[in-house]
Amino acid sequence: MSEEQLMKRKIGDHNGSETGEPKSKTTKAHIQCPYLDTINRHVLDFDFEKLCSISLTRINVYACLVCGKYFQGRGTNTHAYTHSVADGHHVFLNLHTLKFYCLPDNYEVIDSSLNDIKYVLNPIFTPDQIKQVDFNTKMSRAIDGTMYMPGIVGLNNIKANDYCNVILQCLAQVRPLRNYFLREENYANVKRPPGDSSFLLVQRFGELLRKLWNPRAFKAHVSPHEMLQAVVLWSKKRFQFIKQSDPIDFLSWFLNSLHMALNGTKKPNSSIIYKSFLGHMRIYTRKLPPPDADDAAKVDLTSEEYNEMITESPFLYLTCDLPPTPLFTDEFRENIIPQVNLYQLLSKFNGQTSKEYKTYKENFLKRFEITQLPPYLILYIKRFTKNTFFVEKNPTVVNFPVKNVDFGDILTPEIKAKYKGKTTYELVGNIVHDGTPEKGTYRAHVLHKPTQQWYEMQDLHVTSILPQMITLTEAYIQIYELKDD
Repeated sequence: MSEEQLMKRKIGDHNGSETGEPKSKTTKAHIQCPYLDTINRHVLDFDFEKLCSISLTRINVYACLVCGKYFQGRGTNTHAYTHSVADGHHVFLNLHTLKFYCLPDNYEVIDSSLNDIKYVLNPIFTPDQIKQVDFNTKMSRAIDGTMYMPGIVGLNNIKANDYCNVILQCLAQVRPLRNYFLREENYANVKRPPGDSSFLLVQRFGELLRKLWNPRAFKAHVSPHEMLQAVVLWSKKRFQFIKQSDPIDFLSWFLNSLHMALNGTKKPNSSIIYKSFLGHMRIYTRKLPPPDADDAAKVDLTSEEYNEMITESPFLYLTCDLPPTPLFTDEFRENIIPQVNLYQLLSKFNGQTSKEYKTYKENFLKRFEITQLPPYLILYIKRFTKNTFFVEKNPTVVNFPVKNVDFGDILTPEIKAKYKGKTTYELVGNIVHDGTPEKGTYRAHVLHKPTQQWYEMQDLHVTSILPQMITLTEAYIQIYELKDD
């Protein structure tokens, strides 16, 4: 062999890229590798960003399966190669191609005992497995012996992202949404314009749901790090994990962003988001004459300006207004925490109840009439009011049933007749705010359908809870599921 050919082969052997791999003896696939027993599954964590821990590049990253760190490349002068020689760690996994390699010898390892590692990095669900998810009552065991229920696992709080975690936990329980995202093929072929990377949000959400529902996970919690990185990027830093935000703002932005990234249009069935959450209402608006008696005298109430206007409006969630808190205290000088029934809040949408809305210049009287209920109804209970100086929280307790909530009672008789009695919903997710407006925290209650057990989730803490206890909390956002007959 000529010197030039030898040089070419050497360059090929030390190439760290996955394209055009050298066909020399060193990269032959070896069935047996003497270092497989050095793999430490306890340190493997694939939830974090796939970038080299030294060069911070995302290209061609390998995970060391002995210490869990990420390094770039596998050619001679690469970080992974240097790490393998310096620390004596030999088994690596390419995080993109899911192939295993032994360094510094640079051969591919093919061994079925490594399939569990591959599955943790990229859980895959078949249509049959997805059908079984709603019937699975078996607990799974993590590597450290912790028992967990797939779908009911804690989410890591990186600093102040509990407002994201509660939304992600509740959305993970919405069955059509979950089933759609568990199967990557459903959205793998969505075409986006060149240079547009908003689809990353869809991929990251899919990855997160697959990890949450993974029955063969190594640990009983998931870190939403990559998901949140995509959120920070795509919200242009409006939502961050180092600063608390409002879950309803995040939910609204997130659902609309997912809908757009899936090429959703204004049509009701254009994306899985609209299929699950989109409802319709009719809004009746009438302008009110000015409050000043002198100005009111000059107004012609028969003019077109004061006629009632009717607009059709889609919605992804309903905003429920709490009655103002009483200012007086009881005989023990303690504030009375008022209570209100959920149906009282929902009367806002029955088409009869009018409410006054004030703008800077004008006042309006509005009525809301629901014309179409979605399969999953999200209620937002407005607890915070902002004025010029501070944010105030309304602590009113909302009394709501967990099962058999009939939303048909707020529909007009004509619309109710269309549904033929199928207007009964069940609560599947409940988000609670605790503490003061500035320093409060969020926790979520979710229903595990197969066991009908409720769980309280506050970041990494997951505990079972009685449904009676949920109704005593300061509910903030609720998700109701239409009951199947």
